[in-house]
Amino acid sequence: MNLVELTEYLVKNIVKEPDMVSVKEFADSEDVVNIQVLVSSDDMGRVVGHKGSTIHSIRTLVQASSSIHNNKRVEINVDSY
Repeated sequence: MNLVELTEYLVKNIVKEPDMVSVKEFADSEDVVNIQVLVSSDDMGRVVGHKGSTIHSIRTLVQASSSIHNNKRVEINVDSY
């Protein structure tokens, strides 16, 4: 499973409207993978969590997967429609 698929899987299992989730990868440099996550505005609080705890956990899991497979730094940005 690549990083985008992992991120999409994690986010879709948290939100109430999984059909509204969009996850895209942008490569700025060779060492960094930028992942943009778009969710509905109603689900934004679920993805971010209390004091950012949920998104921090998602970032940790995706970064761990990256460290195992390709050792690139991962940045995940979340925004709403």
